[in-house]
Amino acid sequence: MIDIAQIDRNKLHELDADQLRELTRTLLTRHDREITWRDAKIDKLTFELAQLKRLKFDRSSEQMSAEQRALFDEAVDGDIAAIDEQLAALQATLAPKPEGEKKSPKRAALPDRLPRREVSHEPDNTTCGCGEAMKRVGEDVSEKLDYTPGVFTVERHVRGKWCCAACRTLVQAPVPAAVIDKGIPTAGLLAQVLVAKHADHLPLTWSSLGEQVSAA
Repeated sequence: MIDIAQIDRNKLHELDADQLRELTRTLLTRHDREITWRDAKIDKLTFELAQLKRLKFDRSSEQMSAEQRALFDEAVDGDIAAIDEQLAALQATLAPKPEGEKKSPKRAALPDRLPRREVSHEPDNTTCGCGEAMKRVGEDVSEKLDYTPGVFTVERHVRGKWCCAACRTLVQAPVPAAVIDKGIPTAGLLAQVLVAKHADHLPLTWSSLGEQVSAA
């Protein structure tokens, strides 16, 4: 096998055909190994990053004292920043995607004309463990499509974010359980689909359901 380190770039023209083929195989093998290592490293760092973020917002960490929480957040934030930096450096080596490559379609927003019902999700207790009253600093909103006989409606789930100015603790109600993870249909809508398809034997599909929502 050719030792690449011993090759003089200025004398590549002196290599014969067999040596050039051997050099190409060596370079391709090295390149494949580097790509495999990089992809595995990206997967590992992405997993570690997800674990750290989950740990940071885990409910059990809210039982810490203000001082413990501050030290904990500082350590976790430092680890997250370090992993983000490594990921950015590795992802910068990825080949750019072709311009014509299709991107994942974004889910269309539910029509504004549909009636909406707001469901509020707030923490049971907005007094911080350090004794200070927490303040509402924002909210996350998700919408679900519901169905009652003859009417499509939208459930707006609003999860308030509450923060303690003294010790920087952030509290938020957990995401409500859904029949389909990250899906928009409610149990009422799924029940309608199942009844229409299996009891009424209607040729109902998600595509035709979307047409019904658009026409509602």
